[in-house]
Amino acid sequence: MQIKDSELILNPDGSIYHINLKPENIAKDIIFVGDQYRVDRITKHFDTIEFETQKREFKSCTGTYKGKRITVLSTGIGPDNIDIAINEIDALFNIDFKTREIKKDLTSVNIVRIGTSGSLQADIPVNSFVLSQYGLGLDNVMRSYLIDGVSHKGMEDAFIKHTNWDLRKCRPYFVQNSPELEAKLESDQIFKGITGTAGGFYGPQGRVLRLAIQDPELNHKIDNFKYEDFRITNFEMETSAIYGLCKLLGHHAVSLNTIIANRANGTFSEDPYAAVDRLITYTLDKLSAQ
Repeated sequence: MQIKDSELILNPDGSIYHINLKPENIAKDIIFVGDQYRVDRITKHFDTIEFETQKREFKSCTGTYKGKRITVLSTGIGPDNIDIAINEIDALFNIDFKTREIKKDLTSVNIVRIGTSGSLQADIPVNSFVLSQYGLGLDNVMRSYLIDGVSHKGMEDAFIKHTNWDLRKCRPYFVQNSPELEAKLESDQIFKGITGTAGGFYGPQGRVLRLAIQDPELNHKIDNFKYEDFRITNFEMETSAIYGLCKLLGHHAVSLNTIIANRANGTFSEDPYAAVDRLITYTLDKLSAQ
């Protein structure tokens, strides 16, 4: 079955619509960042650069680091942008752009998010690293897909009960990372847990400026949620969508975050840029290791 022009949109040069890449431009090991300016902070460590492009907030660069071919792509902020980025990356590998048909032999890629986040737990200090074992989706993006087959139903039900969650907002979902990729990236420098993904920065993450929010106690409830040995370590805006889409499409994903703020004790990193740079070199070395 051919995919219609309106569904798989290509630019006049044959690149895919939003991220502006052709299949030959992208590596199988991909680093996501939110901030387009963070792309250069990663690729300055590369030994070679073979391709660079940008369209809107989607800036990408492909090159090599210690012999490993890697693509770095900025996604902007939020699960809606992740929906664009991962679907288009999958299309680059698994749809024939000439015939517009899904390939018989599918390719799986590795996606590692390098992000910044706020810790919800007092014992996870600023400047530390968190590896997300599960993504908790508090957004509606993944509910457009058949997510039930990859979401942890027990965690869903326990979270809804614990927080007295208002289902008019959405039904929360929990998706695990790639254990194989986690094993490659973990170390004794890393905290682990569940990362909450919100659809916004202010009200959806419990921040109040001038607008009252639906549940003023939400962050306190989230802080105290536990399921078996898992607790919610941090809040951001991308991880659950990355995990959900990658799990459905057969890709491997892990989200790594530098903690630049601790919401539990009200502290903020004195040098968040240095903390992010440490996570960048850590991730590059782990990805390139044989």
